[in-house]
Amino acid sequence: MTQAMRLAIRGLSVLLVVLMLPMTASAEPRIIIQPGKQPTPMPIAVPDFFGASPADGQVARDIAMVVAADLERSGLFAPIDKRAFIQDSASLQQGPRYQDWRLINAEALVSGNVTTQSSGQISVEFRLFDVFGEQQMTGFRYNAVATNWRRVAHKIADEIYKRITGEEGYFDSRIVYVSETGPKQQRIKRLAIMDQDGENHKNLTDGSSLVLTPRFSPSKQEITYMSYYGNKPRVYLFSLDTGQQEILGDFPGMTFAPRFSPDGSRVIMSMAQSGNTDIYVMNLATRSSQRITNSPGIDTAPSYSPDGSQITFESDRGGSQQIYVMNADGSNPRRISKGQGNYGTPVWSPRGDLIAFTRIFQGSFYIGVMRPDGSGERMLSQGWLIEGPTWAPNGRVLAFFKQEQSGKTQLHSIDLTGFNERVMKTPLDGSDPAWSPLLQN
Repeated sequence: MTQAMRLAIRGLSVLLVVLMLPMTASAEPRIIIQPGKQPTPMPIAVPDFFGASPADGQVARDIAMVVAADLERSGLFAPIDKRAFIQDSASLQQGPRYQDWRLINAEALVSGNVTTQSSGQISVEFRLFDVFGEQQMTGFRYNAVATNWRRVAHKIADEIYKRITGEEGYFDSRIVYVSETGPKQQRIKRLAIMDQDGENHKNLTDGSSLVLTPRFSPSKQEITYMSYYGNKPRVYLFSLDTGQQEILGDFPGMTFAPRFSPDGSRVIMSMAQSGNTDIYVMNLATRSSQRITNSPGIDTAPSYSPDGSQITFESDRGGSQQIYVMNADGSNPRRISKGQGNYGTPVWSPRGDLIAFTRIFQGSFYIGVMRPDGSGERMLSQGWLIEGPTWAPNGRVLAFFKQEQSGKTQLHSIDLTGFNERVMKTPLDGSDPAWSPLLQN
């Protein structure tokens, strides 16, 4: 990874956490989110941020554009067309004229400004206002290297999202996935990484070896994935800081479907030996491994609960592909999928309340969710071939990939309500997405 990319990840600091403590009022605008119901997007005004100099003005406009795009893409906010604004950004710095914003039906208003400091860094302030309650809801100031303005914008969008929905945001995050190109039967697959909005895209591998199922570490700038390097399917680690790749144990059988433990200290994966596939856990410090399932057939796609106490996985031990949950040591396995068809690729929500999965039934593929005991099953999306669900860090949004019969493959996202499904832009075809945790300062 280049120095510029490291700065983009870490070159952000909070100078002053709160610009003004929010007042409490029962009339504050809120978005109530209920499973299975499409929320009504909140009208919000995001004017261009103010910059006194031409250079600051351009950055200010760019930041406001990204903030508005993040909020709109969530499906919970409806940014108002700027052409409807009555008050301009300069006068807004002295305070909102609330009546002007009520006239265009804005329920919330964002104000901001950008200043270049003598050090060359930028200082970015923003405030969120309740238009009808005529009060400030929150405000922050950030200091960052000038090239890191996008991360500032994502963090502002996260704060707005959190203040109005009561849930953590997910915009200051990244997605690693498999970038695909070439004919349907001879696909070239590379590891690639991008911001959650598709910007700052970068290939991590050159495509000389097939790669599958990348997964982020929750504690390090590291990815685990499977690669067919030298025609041997093995699990690898990839450092985002150095670009170095490392094989995770030279086992006699095929290893695949890796995923980190919640604390990042272990990797759980499947290993195929002598016609049987079981689940193993490797301690990354000692590189010792432990087998935790021992059943005929295929046990694979393991995923830890957020507290690390349980593991969900798929298995055909009962005669068909189904989802199971067991204790972290492999004890007490029990089947939780109860519907018709086959179930696979389970992944536990960061909140711990749901497990996402792929279901195949009557020739169609589905992305769905269920509770850890198998109850409350809901299908969110359907397609000719859809697989690989991954959770946004707040547990509100899922990403996955869809393949058409022509072979074209795209990443999609969908809200947990089952609404607001969107294509996630990638330069080429994409599959096997994995959402990062929120980036750290």
